[in-house]
Amino acid sequence: MKRMIQVFVLMLFATMAVYPAAVYAKEKVKSEVVMKEGKKVHLFHSGTADVKKEICLKDVLTVFRETPAGSHVNVREVGKVKVLSYVGEHYFEAEVVNGEIKVGDVAKKEGAYCLVQPVK
Repeated sequence: MKRMIQVFVLMLFATMAVYPAAVYAKEKVKSEVVMKEGKKVHLFHSGTADVKKEICLKDVLTVFRETPAGSHVNVREVGKVKVLSYVGEHYFEAEVVNGEIKVGDVAKKEGAYCLVQPVK
């Protein structure tokens, strides 16, 4: 009987230790910003002349999402954005044309890459 009580108490403590991590993971998933068609986004870039030369207004860029998978990274296309205007030295304003884009996805046109950010 004493052994059963010890096992029960140990299981109770183990459950209490794991529970906060599970709750935190659930909240983290809910807080992801998903931008759908018609939403405006900012595309962060290096500000170099090469990027500004490569990406022009009204260009449609393909957006990719990188996800870790063991020892390598999976890259998949998740949508497209259309460049609308310049915003400062390091940002373009764009509109989501199709797909569902998340913060941190990468918009690409040939050798130029931009990091997708929400409009503030």
